[in-house]
Amino acid sequence: MGSNVRPRRQQGVGGPHELYFKNLSKQKQIMEKNGNNRKLRVCVATCNRADYSKLAPIMFGIKAEPQFFELDVVVLGSHLIDDYGNTYRMIEQDDFDIHTRLHTIVRGEDEAAMVESVGLALVKLPDVLNRLKPDIVIVHGDRFDALALATSAALMNIRILHIEGGEVSGTIDDSIRHAITKLAHFHVCCTRSAEQHLISMCEDHDRILLAGCPSYDKLLSSKNKDYMSIIRMWIGEDVKPRDYIVALQHPVTTDIKHSIKMFELTLDALISFNKRTLVLFPNIDAGSKEMVRVMRKKGIEHHPNFRAVKHVPFEQFIQLVAHAGCVIGNSSCGVREVGAFGTPVINLGTRQIGRETGENVLHVRDADTQDKILQALHLQFGQQYPCSKIYGDGNAVPRILKFLKSIDLKEPLQKKFCFPPVKENISQDIDHILETQSALAVDLGGTNLRVAIVSMKGEIVKKYTQLNPKTYEDRIGLILKMCMEAASEAVNLNCRILGVGISTGGRVNPREGIVLHSTKLIQEWSSVDLRTPISDALHLPVWVDNDGNCAALAERKFGHGKGVENFVTLITGTGIGGGIIHQHELIHGSSFCAAELGHIVVSLEGPECLCGSHGCIEAYASGIALQREAKKLHDEDLLLVGGMSVKTEETISAVHLIQAAKLGNAKADSILRTAGTALGLGVVNILHTMNPSLVILSGVLAGHYVNIVKDVIRRQALFSAETVDVVVSNLADPALLGAASLVLDYSTRRIY
Repeated sequence: MGSNVRPRRQQGVGGPHELYFKNLSKQKQIMEKNGNNRKLRVCVATCNRADYSKLAPIMFGIKAEPQFFELDVVVLGSHLIDDYGNTYRMIEQDDFDIHTRLHTIVRGEDEAAMVESVGLALVKLPDVLNRLKPDIVIVHGDRFDALALATSAALMNIRILHIEGGEVSGTIDDSIRHAITKLAHFHVCCTRSAEQHLISMCEDHDRILLAGCPSYDKLLSSKNKDYMSIIRMWIGEDVKPRDYIVALQHPVTTDIKHSIKMFELTLDALISFNKRTLVLFPNIDAGSKEMVRVMRKKGIEHHPNFRAVKHVPFEQFIQLVAHAGCVIGNSSCGVREVGAFGTPVINLGTRQIGRETGENVLHVRDADTQDKILQALHLQFGQQYPCSKIYGDGNAVPRILKFLKSIDLKEPLQKKFCFPPVKENISQDIDHILETQSALAVDLGGTNLRVAIVSMKGEIVKKYTQLNPKTYEDRIGLILKMCMEAASEAVNLNCRILGVGISTGGRVNPREGIVLHSTKLIQEWSSVDLRTPISDALHLPVWVDNDGNCAALAERKFGHGKGVENFVTLITGTGIGGGIIHQHELIHGSSFCAAELGHIVVSLEGPECLCGSHGCIEAYASGIALQREAKKLHDEDLLLVGGMSVKTEETISAVHLIQAAKLGNAKADSILRTAGTALGLGVVNILHTMNPSLVILSGVLAGHYVNIVKDVIRRQALFSAETVDVVVSNLADPALLGAASLVLDYSTRRIY
């Protein structure tokens, strides 16, 4: 389309002004230019129940404007198969004339059958397109049938309008969707991110319409319809709203065996959860036949709590998910359409992991145990979340119709790609191919500020250390300076930096990247947004977490905690901190102060802690506490023993106390034993609360405490908790490795 007929593009879905088109007279001018007010002949091809729900609103819109359009409907794919509900009938019920029915599915439901189905469609489609001679073919989404449609139309010099391009899901569908994008001449996308992806794929900005999802036009107008009769018809007479589940799970064609196992675990979890459940049969992708066998093996079709159906009409399906207690599975409708109602969703596996989602979606990416899925059901069922309009505002169809009217058929058919400028042609060499994926790790300690380049294997490639400045401005400035130097050096070291991970003392909101308030050791470090300035300067994603949590993540990825489901890490250094891993995931708590293990109180009359309380573990066992006791002994001339000497200007520290104990100073040894006992009592409290299978002691004092802690556990812990393993960390630098783990192995999205 030429710039002479296209006004400026709209700036967002749902804005107050339509900036794409100035007025209707523009459209009439284009139609006159196309030739004596000739109507635009539009072919809509639908392949299955899912794409029809998106295409039907457009089809109704086209049919309602016969002065502008002629509509031809082609039906193919699983629409025409009895096992999948003969869903072509709902097209007839919507009063659309079906011009052509094409049987294109080769049965078998495996990878070879999918390829053969594409081939069969490619054989049959040319004759249909030759007879129809459409001006434009509308193709939706990312199915293999749609790829055959787009390929046929492109090779026959027919313009293609692709709906829902630019999105990212996480399976082979991505490859098919992007392949259709490259064949299509015009694009209708649903979200701002999808629009940016299309632009990044070198598509012409003027041929992209950010309209929103057409199905939302129906979704957002359907909530108030009578729904109880629909619930009774599909779920049962005695079922109440918000007290049933809708399950819709499809095979993942890139990992069929795992997706079948995941489906089996899902059904087991749903049976155990004991709620009325509507299960929809999977789509026709490779692996669906095996999934149906799993359903029948478990007796789902005859189970009193389950209704298994091949198809539900879209308008009724909307009401069912809008009033469900939960939707579970891996269908795109769960992460897209269901968000319009705020219904809780459990997204299983990786099939939709790349989609934009509302806060109603809980991802169970590694759905490898029944217990994990069951726990997710307990977390989500019956919740109510804010309604999301990520994918549309209910006005997509009017925008799409205006877009269609603006198409100039006199313009050259050959599409043009908008490639970014290339400064020079650099041949790829072996160093680039072998580039090491790495993270920038930042450790903000009470004394030093450290930055390191850390590889995926946990190797610290290079480390930079500076004294930690006392003021906020100086500290932020130094962090940026050191990170930029390290990022620049990473190029020379053949390391690709994936992001920045920051470990800092104090309470941190990892979702926002904000230090809420810090320890007294780091001044001017409360309510500090670390993510924004660093991300803006380096153009990299940034993660931030508490140093104790980072130590636990380091152990999970690189240390003793690797593969352990439940463990606790305790850092023994200047202060006492820690992190808790439960069911392989880090616990942050409701206000991000979980695992403040140093402030477990072990004595009501103990020494004062820096937190203001008395008797905390940190008041006994931290480096600061030992330094305090060492100074007391030194002031009373009770510290030094034979073989020890302290220079006049030398500061007394915990090191001197440990040295004195080793050389036979009974008072020093007693202080260390008291400190170790306090730490041990804290560990016993942790065992009785969290029941981990492993406790990892980390930091410079860990080796001095480990045997005392084990002894306290033997004496004080319940019998059932005595079997816990207590080990000393073998990681040289858990703070930096943990910060790197934030980038390499962890994200702030909701992953369960």
